[in-house]
Amino acid sequence: MATLIPFSIIVLFAACCAFMAFVALRAFASGATAYSGAYSSETAKQFEDIFLFIPPRRLAEIAWGAAVVVAVVVFFVLGAFGGSTYLIMARLLVAFILGGGALALPSHALRFLRDRRRHRFNMQLVDALTNMGNALKSGFSIMQAIEHVVSNGESPISEEFATTMHQTRVGVSFQDAMRNMEQRVKSDDLTLVVLSIETARRTGGNLTEIFANISHTIRERLRVENRIRTLTAQGRLQGIVLGIMPIALGIVLFIIQPEMMEPFVKSIPGVITLLGVAVLLICGAFAIRKVIKIDI
Repeated sequence: MATLIPFSIIVLFAACCAFMAFVALRAFASGATAYSGAYSSETAKQFEDIFLFIPPRRLAEIAWGAAVVVAVVVFFVLGAFGGSTYLIMARLLVAFILGGGALALPSHALRFLRDRRRHRFNMQLVDALTNMGNALKSGFSIMQAIEHVVSNGESPISEEFATTMHQTRVGVSFQDAMRNMEQRVKSDDLTLVVLSIETARRTGGNLTEIFANISHTIRERLRVENRIRTLTAQGRLQGIVLGIMPIALGIVLFIIQPEMMEPFVKSIPGVITLLGVAVLLICGAFAIRKVIKIDI
């Protein structure tokens, strides 16, 4: 009888652990399903706004693949299954956290592509406004001027104006079509153009002069931005070097003198130190970015 009591306690403890693991897996599965559904669909819709048509299922596969790769690489870099049980659990936790961060890879890629596309659109908008103003001087209507931009412009501005023309041809009003393009591009310069066109159409203003003034304003702003980018290039380079140097130095030391770096991956204080270094590097990167980023 006395031997059955410890055995029953072990069985109950194992049953509790199995139940908690089952609940955790159910919650993880529910979260994964929600992520693959709502998040991937929303991200795919935003990719369509920049004319990149990627199925939501493929985005989910890319995100989960990146998460698994990051988690596995981090776990093995930290020492995998070497050391005590607590150290292995700590490595698994770190790998799980960093792998979870990789799930946001599609959104970060979307932000980068959208910003690059917006910058190209703003650069092309200056010439487009000049061409539209010349077309209006020649007696063309605003729709004919937009068609001239579509036929002679480059991507992405030709794609955006072509979409606007297509919407007007299927029954969308010109004002709503321009606002739809403004929502897709999310450019302050385009917002100024749309508001100017709406105001001129209501009050009968001279669109030729308005386009010339807006084109000059955008050109000057871009000139100032390029000047600021040139002056802050050294700060950006310093931030990149300071961020890469500790990581590169750690990799080199792991290769040259692994016995000196083993305490960082085979002991809990070492893992905590590495996490502290990573947090400080991220904070430093955000601080440098805050200093060198100047809004115009």
